[in-house]
Amino acid sequence: MYRRSTPGKSTPGNRPWQRTPSKRTALSALGGLVTTVLLVTAQPAGAAPVTPSDRDGMSRAFSRAAAEFGVPRDLLVAVGYGETHLDGHRGEPSQANGYGVMHLVSNPKTQTLEKAAELTGERSSELREDTAANIRGGAAVLRAYADGLGLDSRERRSIDEWYPVVARYGGAADVRTARLYADTVYTLLAQGIDADVAGGESVTVRPRAVEPERGAYAATGADQQAVALSPDYPDAAWVPANSANYATGRSASISSVVLHVTQGSYAGTISWFQNPSSQVSSHYVIRSSDGAITQMVRDSNTAYHARSANSSSLGIEHEGFIDNPSWFTDSMYRSSAALTRYLCDRYGIPKDRAHIVGHSEVPGNDHTDPGPNWNWNYYMQLVGGSGGGGGGSVQLSFPSYNTLRSGSTGAQVTAAQTLLNQQGHNVGTADGVFGTRTTTAVTSFQTARGLTADGVVGARTWTALLAAGTTSEVREGSTGAVVERLQRALTAALGRTVTIDGQFGPNTTQAVRDYQSGRGLTVDGIAGPATWSALQAGR
Repeated sequence: MYRRSTPGKSTPGNRPWQRTPSKRTALSALGGLVTTVLLVTAQPAGAAPVTPSDRDGMSRAFSRAAAEFGVPRDLLVAVGYGETHLDGHRGEPSQANGYGVMHLVSNPKTQTLEKAAELTGERSSELREDTAANIRGGAAVLRAYADGLGLDSRERRSIDEWYPVVARYGGAADVRTARLYADTVYTLLAQGIDADVAGGESVTVRPRAVEPERGAYAATGADQQAVALSPDYPDAAWVPANSANYATGRSASISSVVLHVTQGSYAGTISWFQNPSSQVSSHYVIRSSDGAITQMVRDSNTAYHARSANSSSLGIEHEGFIDNPSWFTDSMYRSSAALTRYLCDRYGIPKDRAHIVGHSEVPGNDHTDPGPNWNWNYYMQLVGGSGGGGGGSVQLSFPSYNTLRSGSTGAQVTAAQTLLNQQGHNVGTADGVFGTRTTTAVTSFQTARGLTADGVVGARTWTALLAAGTTSEVREGSTGAVVERLQRALTAALGRTVTIDGQFGPNTTQAVRDYQSGRGLTVDGIAGPATWSALQAGR
């Protein structure tokens, strides 16, 4: 559910993007500029097909579009990265009907897709589906906004002068949210970008010092007062959603927490919840890069986020896309878990998987978030609760993993059911009985992973299930839940017991090397992206 707002109406002399006498300012606390020189690294986006234009190289497409329209190349990349992590999602639309790497939008309120088509002469279908065309369209829109704001050739050569242009591209009606959008882009420019994209290419932006010319967007003392703390959670900012997007009060007591993924950016989601036409909201939104939290609906009110569970639940949105694990950072996990723990303690919600659920697990919903890349085991450990479906924790570690099929029963069936639920393939209650619903869920999971869809949990399906979730490179000396997950997956894949203790020692190193050798991978004993990818594919 990508949420995105639209530009607000303005009158001459009262346009928030109108230029004012030069006044350079540091980025606001709301934007959270990191001054240390760090690279923001994205993991490869999931298996997107390479179009003919992609074969020319995404980095090259950025350079060509930047040169054609006189837009700073690094700024163009940063806008795209802030919107999508440079993942076009196979031309599929966001909830706001936005497309491609540059998120060109076509809805009743915002028509950057149509504007790009007019400016470039490209067909809308090409702008939606072809990466190079989409980047060219984004550059054309940015240049048109720059011309509209009166940037001359000298100003266009300075990346700091583009701040009001970027703020307008974000499409927010609220000035503070527009500033948040632009601050994110300039934070990326300060940190640098090193993103792996479709086709095995890397798109990079070197870190730089930035001092944006914010003009009318410069924060005032009144603005700082307006960025108030949440009335319900002290560590969050308070930016209220539009009153059309939630109901005042509740018809039931709070009994659960529902986790969502925005299918879009942090600032875009805040904008969308402020748009009265969206008819959606959530209580909290969490940023990927640093775990910053914004509350938008009071806990005592009913946000529109989970249909049948609206009246009895609290909704937490996480910035990102379900098919791209690069958005699910440790900062986000820890910040979200701290919030969930606080809410559970405050409202007496049990800290278990029966009461802390994904959107996909709420009856009557057709969404799949938080999806297969969300690490429920790690999250529940951070919350301090159990990963089980209704009380005690579920056993996931076994000396070996048996083949399971319809009619099987026992602890390993419960484990498989728990893992399927965590990956968004709903079996209902993990009751240890392999029935029709479990068979359907297994088949669905197998289809999603490209496995033989026979409804039987054999070695390959076990391997994919046990390895599913967020990944990070681990090697000898590493510890923790991700090592346990690796050890479980290796036990299933190799057909022999690999000690599951969360300690990456010599035996685990050897198991990784054996697995890599048997799958034609580089044999280095390190569980990096290629090894995790193979395990999650059930190889």
